[in-house]
Amino acid sequence: MQLLGWRTLSIHTSSWISLARIITRRSYSQRDGLPLPPPIPVLQNASQSEEARAWIEKFKTRDIPKSLVELTYSRSSGPGGQNVNKVNTKATLRCPIHASWIPEWARDYLKKTPSYVSSSQSILLTSTVHRSQAQNVQECLAKLHALVMSAASAGLVNEPTEEQRERVRSLQKAEKARRRLEKDKRKQVKRGRSGGGDWD
Repeated sequence: MQLLGWRTLSIHTSSWISLARIITRRSYSQRDGLPLPPPIPVLQNASQSEEARAWIEKFKTRDIPKSLVELTYSRSSGPGGQNVNKVNTKATLRCPIHASWIPEWARDYLKKTPSYVSSSQSILLTSTVHRSQAQNVQECLAKLHALVMSAASAGLVNEPTEEQRERVRSLQKAEKARRRLEKDKRKQVKRGRSGGGDWD
């Protein structure tokens, strides 16, 4: 009985650990201010696209926190004064493409962009446009936000408008009418053939 109790406790403990991981993942995203995307691998219909649009509307008003990416700094080259050569103002951002806040349906698009690094399966972005390190960091985060927005929006399936639906219905009616005429013509030909032998 005691052994059975330990096994039962072990099973319950394992279940609680799994549940805790799910809760932690959700809390992590909520704590960092980013909504979790719906689990849709590929956008195949208008219903899935509506879910994707709802996530995009939430995501576009949020800023990506620095805690969700890896940032490194180095000295920038080129014009900008002595500050550029003495201070690590260049910002380099790396973000894993399989991060929980990046939609699954957007990842194939991201893999085709010049910013994707296949060896590390991550997005790599840099900025040297500002003389300030903090501003270059914000520039990198803004680039990543715009890139994810583009990727998430690229595969959306648009719902047909009422005008498009009416056009489809008209085409369907015209096709039915054409088939009916062809069917009537075939009937007339058959009738003519069946009565063709009467010469009186």
